[in-house]
Amino acid sequence: MSCVFAWCRSWFRVSYLQVALGACVFISGCQTTDPPWEHNPKNETVHEISFSQIDSSGSTDSTPHYSGSGLISLTGNNTASFGPLDKDRAFRFLQSICRLGPRITGSEAMQKQQRILADHFSSLGGNVRLQKFRFPHPQNGDPQEAANMIVEWHPDKPERILICVHYDTRPQGDNSRVPKSQRGDVFLGANDGASGVAVLMELAYKMRDLQSSYGVDFLLVDAEEFVFSDFPPQRYFWGSEYFARDYQKHPPSYRYKKGAVLDMVGDRHLQIYQDRNSVWWKDTRPITKEIWQTAEQLGVKEFIGRTHPKMRTPIRDDHLMLRNVGKIPTCEIIDFDYPKFPVNRYWHTDEDTPARCSGDSLVKVGWVILEWVKKP
Repeated sequence: MSCVFAWCRSWFRVSYLQVALGACVFISGCQTTDPPWEHNPKNETVHEISFSQIDSSGSTDSTPHYSGSGLISLTGNNTASFGPLDKDRAFRFLQSICRLGPRITGSEAMQKQQRILADHFSSLGGNVRLQKFRFPHPQNGDPQEAANMIVEWHPDKPERILICVHYDTRPQGDNSRVPKSQRGDVFLGANDGASGVAVLMELAYKMRDLQSSYGVDFLLVDAEEFVFSDFPPQRYFWGSEYFARDYQKHPPSYRYKKGAVLDMVGDRHLQIYQDRNSVWWKDTRPITKEIWQTAEQLGVKEFIGRTHPKMRTPIRDDHLMLRNVGKIPTCEIIDFDYPKFPVNRYWHTDEDTPARCSGDSLVKVGWVILEWVKKP
């Protein structure tokens, strides 16, 4: 997850009025004309991708391992669950994604993750494709390759719901409220990166037989926070902005009626307040209400039906691009107490590890989303 307004540096500031009115939000200094994308109109499919063994450590724990044709059987008892989802399996997904290391845009670990996910989703009946694009590398301006992943469920349905996560990790830990000496050298992104992915991996088991008037698409965006702290003003949300612009420029036969962004949803001490933008915007307010009412009906108390009492500014995340650029009404689902706002000393440091996360949290969020997409 990239940042909160209050934490952003001066070049990321957007006027309060613009946000309240739902105006298009761009990082200061960026042009509002088309960005320098290199479009890949083919949207290459990735169903048949094969890959070599990733984990050769000889580990005997119950975390999923990947080799040969894809995800192999999970060991251990998978009966533990919250609602219809398996919390142990979901947590093992998070662990295995983290075992790849940092999934920085363009890295070998990101490419391995893409192959793992393509195999996983397609094996459960999803239509998987990569949406490839390029953007200027913030350090030198060279073309940087990236790829969003789109997973379609029930593609015959013309009205659809979009569930978005980011699956990249920040190049380094740079939480400015934590002393530099305490941030660590490796940002693993268990909560901020892997948690949303793990929720989608677990939800995929329920998508083939989903009874809903809507089709559902998973969107895993790349380059959400491909930024470097020692360089001048930079842009966030490359992947979601590219997806949103492409959706507007090349309208598909289907339409997204609503969407939700899941970010930082694995915290062991889960508490999800409502995002201020998602409550202010008239088109996303009903979506926010639907989701929190669903949580209340299910008894998931971690969804708290008000905005954060200490957070006076809205969250900047991929929902801005999907809603303001793509015109897809999209709300934000995020726990930004990690462990406690405003310092959030696990966020963007080497302490964002699986040990800080919980399978219970993953499946509680997943269950709410699963029941929400079933509603008319």
